[in-house]
Amino acid sequence: MRYNIYTAREAETSSKKSPADEKTGGKIKKGNFTMKKKILSIMLAVLMIVTGAFAMVSCGSDSSKGDVAVFYYTFSDTYISTVRTAMDNLLKNAGYSFQDYDANGNQTTQTEQVQTAITKGASVLIVNVVDTGSNDAAQNIVNLAKNANIPVIFFNRSVDESVVSSYDKCAFVGTDYEMAGHMQGEMIGNYLLENYDKVDLNGDGKITYVMFKGQEGNLEAIARTQYAVEDANKILTEAGKPELEFYDASNSSKYLVDQDGLWSSAAATNYMSTILAQFSESNNNMVELVIANNDEMALGAISALQAAGYNNGGTTIPVFGVDATPAAQDAIKNGSMIGTIKQDGDGMANVLVTITNNFIDGKSMFEGVDAANVIGTWRVNIPYAAYLG
Repeated sequence: MRYNIYTAREAETSSKKSPADEKTGGKIKKGNFTMKKKILSIMLAVLMIVTGAFAMVSCGSDSSKGDVAVFYYTFSDTYISTVRTAMDNLLKNAGYSFQDYDANGNQTTQTEQVQTAITKGASVLIVNVVDTGSNDAAQNIVNLAKNANIPVIFFNRSVDESVVSSYDKCAFVGTDYEMAGHMQGEMIGNYLLENYDKVDLNGDGKITYVMFKGQEGNLEAIARTQYAVEDANKILTEAGKPELEFYDASNSSKYLVDQDGLWSSAAATNYMSTILAQFSESNNNMVELVIANNDEMALGAISALQAAGYNNGGTTIPVFGVDATPAAQDAIKNGSMIGTIKQDGDGMANVLVTITNNFIDGKSMFEGVDAANVIGTWRVNIPYAAYLG
């Protein structure tokens, strides 16, 4: 089309005689014709490059099975990146065109992205919602999808049953977040019983800890924060040991939260660096245990510990996380981290694409999904597993 417009304009321009044409009787010189051919070739080449660039934005072919829009709360989350990589491959292999959207931790941005995808004719919406502090954001997305008669699948970040059940073409794929907290607490309690004197650096008979919470109001963060400590304490007290003691007696919450809600390594590094400036072996009040809601924060704490001379092969402060990301597995292997709870990103992506196929093919929503992991009529839980290397 652009080629035709261009040549039409060329014809119009060529019909108007320039001063040079007047001198040559209106005849086009061979040199001018050659130059115009070169210009046309360049413009066609540029058009092909631009067209190719736009094609790369939406992955898939023109004869795709459907157009899937996938919304991530942020691309920077390491665990979410594993889900994204797996899902991109599965969607591509299944024959879908798809677009990944990065909200960068901003709910307003994500809601606008959802509206854009609906306008562009998305067949299915897969949403890793940003704001989990209330039901409002998820319910708004459900309402937008319902009005457009488009199925929507939430994943990873918790969405309340009442929201999901408000639309018959809506599902949630997540985890039993309470289980993650229980498993982490059991792992910590058992480790401490086996290594109590080694962990108790100041020899006061108690273990002081810091807890890094990912986000206020997030159900996963709440459960992991609560049960990791409660279950570890249960194991300790049953063995005649005192409960864990939060390092800062003035902090009634007994956790430090990522104020940006991104569960980030940077937040944990900053917190841990500040802690180490005040609480140290020389002051006889060293933090002796680090518990994190995810591996990113665990690794951030390790970065600060290593900068202070710990977890480098000498004195090691035990650090525990959740997700079993490749970086965390490497840290466990080299001894700078003790353990984590594996969250199966590949398994989550597989279930998300299975449900997508079912919506597109008009099948029952959870057909082909392991029935043992289906909860009621609204969600699927991906199992966790302990990881100690």
